[in-house]
Amino acid sequence: MDKITEPNFSKSDGLIPAIVQDAASGEVLMLAYMNRQAWEATLQSGKATYWSRSRQSLWVKGETSGNVQLIKNIFIDCDNDAVLLQVQQIGEAACHTGFRSCFYRKLENGDFKIVGEQIFDPKEVYK
Repeated sequence: MDKITEPNFSKSDGLIPAIVQDAASGEVLMLAYMNRQAWEATLQSGKATYWSRSRQSLWVKGETSGNVQLIKNIFIDCDNDAVLLQVQQIGEAACHTGFRSCFYRKLENGDFKIVGEQIFDPKEVYK
């Protein structure tokens, strides 16, 4: 096996998907993207850092809301172009909409229903 020191950022315009999972419960919290700069910041700080495609800038998770993600484990996929971050979610919500997980809606009978609990009101947190 080849020694891998970082994901292959040459695919997909330098961005790789980062699946984020609660290290204790196994719950999938969110999907974000990382570029090399976000990857290096995450490794250096121990806090999940992503690339915001909408803002075109680095984004330390929880910077504004206080809902920080501390890295516990990092896995890389077989193609070296996606990572799984197992985190300790500080604060109850990983989603910017105030829900614990970004995956709070479930398809039931042809429509998506809210199945998660909203932890905070985003209008209050992101003034």
